[in-house]
Amino acid sequence: MKISADALLFDNDGTLVSSIESVRRCWTRWAQEYGVTEDDFARVGLHGRTAAEIVADLVPADRAPEALARIERLEVEDVPGGVVALPGTLALLESLPAEKWAVVTSATRELAEARLAEAGIRPKNLIAADDVSRGKPDPEPFLLAAERLGVDPARCVVFEDAPVGLTAGRAAGMATVALTTTHTARELSADAVVADLSAVSAQATDGAVEITVAG
Repeated sequence: MKISADALLFDNDGTLVSSIESVRRCWTRWAQEYGVTEDDFARVGLHGRTAAEIVADLVPADRAPEALARIERLEVEDVPGGVVALPGTLALLESLPAEKWAVVTSATRELAEARLAEAGIRPKNLIAADDVSRGKPDPEPFLLAAERLGVDPARCVVFEDAPVGLTAGRAAGMATVALTTTHTARELSADAVVADLSAVSAQATDGAVEITVAG
């Protein structure tokens, strides 16, 4: 499959990097501190959502600010040694002009920058939870990324591993490529589905990027 685009927009966790073990450690410790059970986690959506949304669903409103600050600190402190680039990530990003791609994440800027740096990734353009009023599955994060890059949303391709992120990409009018790093293919609705970014290659030509998706 070949796609011509003006910009590539990447989710972070589960798409560019894996921090799943760190996430499990931190949220398990947080849950123990705040009396949150496995059943509580099971009733709320987790992956692809902001920590603020998750915390708001799990603790009383008067404790939410404190609880949010706590999980943020736990995750930032756990970054060293807890994050790795997923297959194909570094090679693909190195093939792209810096102004042709952005990271669009549900994490805060501090946490996102820490995780990316740990994996050796320093994007020129990053849209984080701090930058938007409505997170995925709302299209706002991806539309803001397109605006910052100065491109037509219809000429963007979204790379995501979570259903909420793919929903946001489609709502923004963008082409979507799903990665089966955290969900099965049957759970993901996208224009193309791949195992990871090692199935994707790109070449910048005449102001555009020609993307090849294998499989």
